[in-house]
Amino acid sequence: HVQLVESGGGSVQAGGSPRLSCVASRSLYSGACVGWLRQAPGKEREGVAAIDSDGIASYADSVKGRFTVPRDNANNTVNLMMNSLKPEDTAMYYCAADVSPSCGTWAIAEFDFWGQGTQVTVS
Repeated sequence: HVQLVESGGGSVQAGGSPRLSCVASRSLYSGACVGWLRQAPGKEREGVAAIDSDGIASYADSVKGRFTVPRDNANNTVNLMMNSLKPEDTAMYYCAADVSPSCGTWAIAEFDFWGQGTQVTVS
C-alpha cells in the first residue's frame, strides 16, 4: 500500500523554525524522489524542495538558504526544516513522491503519489 503521511504543520510566528515530516511507505521510499510542494490561497501549487534517492537536494529560489530537506533513510522519512519563516510562506504543504530515483525538473506533474497536506500559517 503506497502511502505518504505529513505532520508538523500549525501556526507559527514569523522568524520561527518548524519542521515538517513526511513518512513514506517502504515500497515507495526506496529509490524515489521525494518533494515538498505548497499551495497558498488563491495561488497555484509550487515546488519548494526535492531530494533524490542519492540525497541530492534542490530548492526553490524563494526558500533557498532558509529551508533544508534532509532524508532519513532509516525511518523512510523526508523532513522539511524551515527557518526564518515569513508570512508569505503560509500555505498548505504537501509531500509527494516520484517513483523515478532522479528528481529531474521536479515539476508538479512528475510526482506520482501525494500526501494529504499539512497547513502552515505564519503570522
